[in-house]
Amino acid sequence: MLGLNGLGKILIFFGLVLAVLGVLLLLLPKIPWLGRLPGDVIFRKGNLTIYFPWVTCLLVSIFLTLLLALFRK
Repeated sequence: MLGLNGLGKILIFFGLVLAVLGVLLLLLPKIPWLGRLPGDVIFRKGNLTIYFPWVTCLLVSIFLTLLLALFRK
């Protein structure tokens, strides 16, 4: 069972995660190439648009993997 000390650490951790996500949501629209890389798939037909940024997802995944690998050591 978690004591108050453990619960406090968990709440601080999730608060920091939410703060980082908030900052990212504010900054991501200011990166003009993010989401519009060559290889990102866009299908348009009439009023329907299907967009899948798979190259952007791949680059973000590689970046996060490298970042987390640095913090593990």
